[in-house]
Amino acid sequence: MLNSYDVIVVGAGHAGCEAANAAAKMGSSVLLITMNMNTIAQMSCNPAMGGVAKGQIVREIDALGGGSGIVSDLSAIQFRMLNLSKGPAMWSPRTQNDRMKFAEEWRLLLERNMNIDFWQDMSVGLIVEKHSVIGVKTSLGIDVYAKSVILTNGTFLNGLIHLGEKQFGGGRAAERASHGITEDLINYGFVAGRMKTGTPPRIDGRSLDYSKMEVQDGDMLPGKFSYTDTKALAIQRPCHVTYTNLETHDLLRTGFDRSPMFNGSIKSTGPRYCPSIEDKINRFADKERHQIFVEPEGWNTVEIYVNGFSTSLPEDVQIKALQSIQGFEKAKMFRPGYAIEYDYFPPTQLKHTLETKLLNNLYFAGQINGTTGYEEAACQGLMAGINAHLKNNDNDALILSRSDAYIGVLIDDLITKGTEEPYRMFTSRAEFRILLRQDNADLRLTPLAHAIGMQSELELGKALNKQKGVSDFISDLKSIGVTPGEANPILTELHSSEINQQVKFTSILTRPLVKMEHLQKMSSTISELVSTYSLIHPDIPEQSEIQIKYEGYILREQDMAMKISRMDELKIPVDIDFHQLSSMSIEARQKLSDIQPVTLGQASRISGISPSDISVLLIYLGR
Repeated sequence: MLNSYDVIVVGAGHAGCEAANAAAKMGSSVLLITMNMNTIAQMSCNPAMGGVAKGQIVREIDALGGGSGIVSDLSAIQFRMLNLSKGPAMWSPRTQNDRMKFAEEWRLLLERNMNIDFWQDMSVGLIVEKHSVIGVKTSLGIDVYAKSVILTNGTFLNGLIHLGEKQFGGGRAAERASHGITEDLINYGFVAGRMKTGTPPRIDGRSLDYSKMEVQDGDMLPGKFSYTDTKALAIQRPCHVTYTNLETHDLLRTGFDRSPMFNGSIKSTGPRYCPSIEDKINRFADKERHQIFVEPEGWNTVEIYVNGFSTSLPEDVQIKALQSIQGFEKAKMFRPGYAIEYDYFPPTQLKHTLETKLLNNLYFAGQINGTTGYEEAACQGLMAGINAHLKNNDNDALILSRSDAYIGVLIDDLITKGTEEPYRMFTSRAEFRILLRQDNADLRLTPLAHAIGMQSELELGKALNKQKGVSDFISDLKSIGVTPGEANPILTELHSSEINQQVKFTSILTRPLVKMEHLQKMSSTISELVSTYSLIHPDIPEQSEIQIKYEGYILREQDMAMKISRMDELKIPVDIDFHQLSSMSIEARQKLSDIQPVTLGQASRISGISPSDISVLLIYLGR
């Protein structure tokens, strides 16, 4: 009934959409199998893309020719650049999105590609010959054949939903779980585990009093994710912020005896950095309040996502606790929050291409690998789709290093360290985060994408023009001097020390408080230079400023990377008390104490141990 394909993608979440899009864009014939055609690219949890480190990943996906950045721009209702008070390595774009528009735009993007076919069905097993996957079996009794299969099953593998003392099978609210794949993989020798995630209740926005909350507007001059010609927002919807209180916490505690978190019903591990509200008030009993972000689900809907209130407590406890929060006194619930347990496969069973080690031509991407988050799933899907196509056509794999991209960091962490809890990307996981900024993803990755057919000549030309423009702009700045008479009035305003002789503008720009806008005030020549190069590419002045200002830090990071490569030679004393190293994260102290690594290199490969944690250990050891 169905044809044979180059690539079969199982699951149409964020990983599945990127996988299908990438393989088809490169020329593969693709079959995308999903249990429900109406939930393609569903935002199962929060209606937002990006954030700290996650925004960098979305930019990298876009630079590599993926779809998440474009779809996020087309469905955005608010844009914010986070962490602008910090250095540019921490700047992270984030969009609030229209949930229904997001799914619609992804489906339209996929449907426009004639290389993609769709099939609504459940995949229940694999077809294997001589340790190679050659297709999948479906619940309708259909065998479909392909050169490669990519599994992106999300939370659906034997999914079990918890709501108070109630349990029912499902991969998402009102959607059935997927059965058969886990058992099949275990029969082939794979090791499986269980993980847990959760979601907050959804509220009727008409029942909220926003006048009692803090307004959280988008940026005055909103940016966007994609390097393509998508448009920045002209109007935006505000979000709001409110807080729990002691009454809220007391009301939540009344349900602890019926909580699957505390009564033993949930046995798997949830995301450490996105705990449920009951977990927060239990672990941080000294806190009198917790922040709640009130996020609209779209342009035209009244449905509200209560970010920060993830819970699996009984629904009666949820609504009572919510109504104790300022602005929520008359809140009406659309649907309660819940927790879900699901199967995953420890990613140490994969190669860096995301192909499995046990079965040829089988790829895993997304939450099946133990990650959490749309962005983490999407980038894995992208890389699996690319590498499935490349292998099918006897081409070299695309493997991004830790200095190429956050995507490279994520995959390397998964493959070399594994994970026993839902993996989430942070800037602290990247040793080269000053190199891996959100603003230069096109310079880093577009040439690679063009070489494999994922980016057009037009997009490559944009990146190369920007790169050349930055080089030329910096060269021009280095050749122009500024006199004390021009510079000192501005430096005085900035409380920066004055100069007593002519210096180059690049020297002035390396000062922490001095920005490109200040140089323009010092000299009309600089203003003309900025205007000229902005016409070539609007990002050139900012990109040049960052490279000049942080040149020394970049060299220092590269030196640190060389030291880390030699860390396997450094022994850790057996009697060290990691809990005494207060500069380390709590997670690092806990894991180092539990695992007791023998060398610094071994410590650095433990999941959750960041480069900054290793730096603390280096200092402690006198290195």
